[in-house]
Amino acid sequence: MSTSIRTVALRDNREVPALGLGTWRMGDDARRRAEELRVIQRSIDLGMTLIDTAEIYGDGKSERLVGEAIAGRRDEVFLVTKVAPSHATRDGTIRACEASLKRLGTEAVDLYLLHWIGGTPVEETIAGFEKLRADGKIRGWGVSNFDTSDIIDLPKNAACLADQVLYNPQSRGVEFSLLPECTKRGIAIMAYTPLGQNGRVLRSPVLAAVAERHEATVAQVALAWVLRHPDVIVIPKTSTLARLEENRGAADLTLSDADLAEIDRGFSPPRSKRALEML
Repeated sequence: MSTSIRTVALRDNREVPALGLGTWRMGDDARRRAEELRVIQRSIDLGMTLIDTAEIYGDGKSERLVGEAIAGRRDEVFLVTKVAPSHATRDGTIRACEASLKRLGTEAVDLYLLHWIGGTPVEETIAGFEKLRADGKIRGWGVSNFDTSDIIDLPKNAACLADQVLYNPQSRGVEFSLLPECTKRGIAIMAYTPLGQNGRVLRSPVLAAVAERHEATVAQVALAWVLRHPDVIVIPKTSTLARLEENRGAADLTLSDADLAEIDRGFSPPRSKRALEML
């Protein structure tokens, strides 16, 4: 296993690892807390230093877990969290961020996202983001679950750094127009649930055949497939050290053109615009 992970350059010139860690549902079960803390800390050790969380994950429990795990190591981490649409007015965004900072035990987050579009005009949320950035409480902002039209509708010159969306071999509608639009605008895609839903991806005989050729696991092939894009960041969630180590191995796996063509036959690429899938 190599000692470094390929990075993605954000439009503000910061470099972030292409492979990080998601923390949805982590912190919910006190019995798992010790292992989950070790997973986050080990993720940092392995170079998967982008840690993603959100205020709605366990009503703040995930943020508290992350805050405890990164205590004393904050400078090693690229920290991402999100504001819920119900809090996304200008002033509500500021208050929500301050509450997240307190739970995370830090003075600033590296990237602050609007979790999805709600009833508040996006321009109002952006005003909150820009105030937070001016005050040094966030270092940059982005969005989550924004479709192509939502990205196009962002205000001109909006400093959006990333769009976090569902993306895996089973759910690849973003490839038709969203991914190209974000690439054109210098907006990184952050792929959540890259191992798919309901086990279909991990049970795929196509991915299993590719994995066997590479002496890899199906999960590693699925992650390497998403990582093939130079501007995509992948944030698989895991609560176990064994799966974390497995996921890390995907960063060292390169799929051939023949592999990718085989995966296309098993999971067809989109030929037209599809509604954005969300979890």
